[in-house]
Amino acid sequence: MFESMLKIKYDDATIKTKRKEVREGLWRESENINSATIDCISPLDLRLLYLHYDKIFLKNWFRDNFKGHVLYELSRRMTKSAGKTKCPRNIAQMEAEDIRIIIAIGVDFFFKYDQLAGSKNVCGIETHNSLEALQIVFEHELVHVLEFLLFHTSSCNKQRFKDTAKNLFGHTHSHHHIPTNQTVAREKYGINIGDKVQFVFEDQLLTGLIVNITKRATVMVKSLDGVYVDKNGTKYMKYYVPLERLAKTR
Repeated sequence: MFESMLKIKYDDATIKTKRKEVREGLWRESENINSATIDCISPLDLRLLYLHYDKIFLKNWFRDNFKGHVLYELSRRMTKSAGKTKCPRNIAQMEAEDIRIIIAIGVDFFFKYDQLAGSKNVCGIETHNSLEALQIVFEHELVHVLEFLLFHTSSCNKQRFKDTAKNLFGHTHSHHHIPTNQTVAREKYGINIGDKVQFVFEDQLLTGLIVNITKRATVMVKSLDGVYVDKNGTKYMKYYVPLERLAKTR
């Protein structure tokens, strides 16, 4: 059964047709996603993707051979990677029915997909909407799941992974260029980590330094009452500020 998975190879036209079938199946069954734009999503939608990919691309390989479980997570803390697969380190010693593999998706990448214009290449494929981008990220994670189950290890830097991703899904690279929170902050608002900014908090104009950017910016403001202290003994208060409320200053 292992060898059969490694022999599957689709041409580009077939991949596009099958990807469209998956998308249409999701539209029929999802309570959250009914267009090419993702503005609401649940773990159940990832489950639906898994079932449709298994049937349409993988010839029901998971249904017929995998006795464990694939679980799904949506994260707003994933700011660099749009997808991640988590596998038990001792998978080789586990009973098949006890295996739990988690596919985690960084949802902000898809919620923010349309905030910037320009190319949005995912795994070597030019995407045109957030659902297509999600599909290709999900495909990438499915290859990780397959490798973990078949070989108990997985790396998208290895040739085996690259060959499988290319044969099944037409992927030519292992990275994406979907706008990150930091990219949106830089290109839409003109701010970066390390910038000095001003913002209003409780009718006071405060000035601080951006130390991190996720959904909001983390800004450290000098304060005699601060609970954060640097190596020089300077005290700071921490603020989480929406990007649109920040003004860059000198």
